[in-house]
Amino acid sequence: MIFVHGWPATARTWKRQLHCFAALGFLVVAPDMRGYGNSTVHGSSDAYAQEHVVADMLELLDHLGRRSAVWIGHDWGSPTVWNLAAHHPDRCVAVASLCVPYARLERGFDALLSSVNRTTYPAETYPAGQFDYMAYYEQHADEVIELFDSAPAGVVKAFYRRGDPASIGTVSRTAVISRDGGWFGGAGSVPDVPLDTTVLGEVDLAALASSFARNGFAGPTAYYLNHVANRAFASRAPGDGHLDLPVLFVGAAYDQVADVVTTDAAEPMRRWCRDLTEITIDAGHWVALEQPEKVNAALAHWLATRTGSFWPTGSP
Repeated sequence: MIFVHGWPATARTWKRQLHCFAALGFLVVAPDMRGYGNSTVHGSSDAYAQEHVVADMLELLDHLGRRSAVWIGHDWGSPTVWNLAAHHPDRCVAVASLCVPYARLERGFDALLSSVNRTTYPAETYPAGQFDYMAYYEQHADEVIELFDSAPAGVVKAFYRRGDPASIGTVSRTAVISRDGGWFGGAGSVPDVPLDTTVLGEVDLAALASSFARNGFAGPTAYYLNHVANRAFASRAPGDGHLDLPVLFVGAAYDQVADVVTTDAAEPMRRWCRDLTEITIDAGHWVALEQPEKVNAALAHWLATRTGSFWPTGSP
């Protein structure tokens, strides 16, 4: 089982899943993705296009001496595992995604825009909906990187927050970045908010902050700068991108950005995945940290019922 993290994270954010499934006898691996943690930081933003990230994962699988794996992704890890399933089904036993449905993020910015709920985000006021922050990155990447690099611990604390059921159907802070002239109301500095210990502990905060202080945010931000290349890569998937292997989608009920509750964001996935299991968990974007037992139970049940002989036997 290979767990693929997203923005802004490291392999460490999967620790509760790693401990659980290792105890069940699975070989579990969570890499630091390129630009993060102890992996290589590339100088060009082009290096973070999905085609290259997918190649990294195939090399990892070869290094492990395995022909195939169950791939589990979250956030920007989700388009990576979706692309693995679409382009390299022979290297996949099954694929699971947390929060980000198939046939959206990996297919570029326009695919995201088509899922915006225009009742919540009228086009004349919020042209990019909750994805405005991505549009802002494309115009002001250097500014964002400089801001985030100035206070890595503050960035982690600001973004690692539990889900709020009252947020559903309201305007996300990610929709007003352009209007405000930058993150955090255009303040030009990162706020120092209290740590949300429902999601992250002090030790994990220190580890993440140290990683971002060392590597900076240029690599992580570059994942958002390759929508055109990513769309072209996704379009080359065989079979029009239909997936025949077992797929699990874990939606987060209180995720304002990857909103599958008040939008039709999951509809393409339902059309193109022929063996799809869906579950929605009452949590925010960091569902695997906020509700680890529920996520682990969903993964375990799906593996046991949909992947047959993949379940390990004997001692770990």
